Amino acid sequence: MSLLKLALIVLFLTIPFQSLRAVPPNIIFILMDDLGYADLGCYGAKDIRTPNIDRIAANGLRFENFYSNAPVCTPTRCAFITGRWQQRVGFEHAMGNGAECFVRQSDEWVRSTDIHGFGLPTTNPSIAKFLKSTGYATGVFGKWHLGMKDEFNPLHHGFDEYFGELLGHCDYYQHDYADGTHALRDGLQSVEHDGKYLTDMLNERSAKFIRDHAREPFFLYVPHLAVHAPWQAPDNPQSPMVTKENMYDGDREIYRAMVERVDLGVGMMLRELEDAGILENTLIVFSSDNGGERLSDNRPLFHHKTTLWEGGIHVPCLMSWPARLAKGETVKQAAITMDLTATFLAAAVTKTPADYKPDGINLLPILTSAEPERERTFCWRIQRGLRTQSAIRHGKWKFIRDADTNDLLFDLETDIGERHNLYFEQMDVVKDLKNRYQLWATEMDSSDREFLIK
Repeated sequence: MSLLKLALIVLFLTIPFQSLRAVPPNIIFILMDDLGYADLGCYGAKDIRTPNIDRIAANGLRFENFYSNAPVCTPTRCAFITGRWQQRVGFEHAMGNGAECFVRQSDEWVRSTDIHGFGLPTTNPSIAKFLKSTGYATGVFGKWHLGMKDEFNPLHHGFDEYFGELLGHCDYYQHDYADGTHALRDGLQSVEHDGKYLTDMLNERSAKFIRDHAREPFFLYVPHLAVHAPWQAPDNPQSPMVTKENMYDGDREIYRAMVERVDLGVGMMLRELEDAGILENTLIVFSSDNGGERLSDNRPLFHHKTTLWEGGIHVPCLMSWPARLAKGETVKQAAITMDLTATFLAAAVTKTPADYKPDGINLLPILTSAEPERERTFCWRIQRGLRTQSAIRHGKWKFIRDADTNDLLFDLETDIGERHNLYFEQMDVVKDLKNRYQLWATEMDSSDREFLIK
């Protein structure tokens, strides 16, 4: 063997495995639950330390105008998995206690009392199925909230591995829902882990998944239950069992500890990526499924979860991909949860069926300055007995109809706190937004869906 050939072989063997791989990147999406807009250090938090989450921002991008698909849990998660408006499926609101559930019988909607009987049908598109078909290992560890029955389990939506709780909330130590339903699953198996803190288990399983699949492209989805109620601090297994009566007991100090335990897990994942030499080509996104709730800090936004004010739908979002994206920059482009689906599929160079029509967009051309920023249009609505709201954002303008009584218009570039109603000063803008909203609502209501949760 010639010295030149020997040298080439030695050089080949010393090149890091990851650099031999032409994209695709590994993909990690960490989704917190009910996180306040100002509850991270990189968004201004003073009382909560999040050095590992802040590192994602330092190594990548921090969004200023990122929205959840809904002001509550289930619809946003549905939008991410499918990459489409959740109303096309039937999720106007979150599943669980308090939800208004209906099933289609002929041409009528009939109320159902089975709060655990619904879920995301496997006939719908799934980002995990798409990525799996491209050769990705797929894992999800955390709160699913897209169906309690086995037929709706993540394993049937394209995920190779699942560990977490299936419902909208559970006791962090006993893993039971407030009505006593046991929510913890490992794949399809109901498992008992009494005394083990849920966030810790999710952190450990997520880190292990990276370790196990470091030599192949992987998609890791980590939808934390934290910081959704019940507010139970880590390292306190003697916390009272969650009930409907004590669900919202807690304070900001407990909340702080819960956020910081998620941050600890982000650090664990980053270390696994570094140890495997694959951090450079890993696309990481961190966000929340809706605005913060009563213990959250949503400043400078108004109101909170379950409303269509900015505090209910305007959420933190961080994105890093050292091999492709700039570091330490702020993004002003308006974006929404279902954009992440299109972005991940594009990053992975994934072919989708010809009849798949995503509602979100691939953000990468904008984030890499290959294309200019776009003027976007987003719509939301709540149609419930206790609260009815509708809202649309187009460009800098946001129109909101609150309980069919108050019509308001805000310029979000100058008034992110929604304090100055410009409705009567900008009637042409109002007319345009109302028309755009009605077109969207008509399209959503024409969707072929068999159930409706609102």
